Amino acid sequence: MKVLLADDRTEVRSALRLLLEQDSNIEVIGEATKLSDLMAKIEVACPDCILLDWELPDIDTEDSILKLRYCCPELIIIALSSWPEAREAALAAGANAFISKGDAPESLLKIIEDCPHKNSRIKK
Repeated sequence: MKVLLADDRTEVRSALRLLLEQDSNIEVIGEATKLSDLMAKIEVACPDCILLDWELPDIDTEDSILKLRYCCPELIIIALSSWPEAREAALAAGANAFISKGDAPESLLKIIEDCPHKNSRIKK
């Protein structure tokens, strides 16, 4: 599975990359620090999955998810946030799944492993 990381914090992207690169079925194909970078990378690479920081600078959540899906209709969007309360808003905006940045790393790997290849929601 090709994964793109979208978070404005270097340490978060590094930790995610380190975790994901331990799984031979996951290939991290790039990183973005803001929505405009993310859109440009998606148009070129069309990843299978995006780990999207819900507090990414310059993001308008609902509109942004629509734009992401327009570029890659089969895209799986997993929203990440330091605020567990953001779960409901992320899922309502169209994210396939949500994970709190405070959850165990194994939780993220499980969600990615369970990712469908169509745009259905993953219950966590």
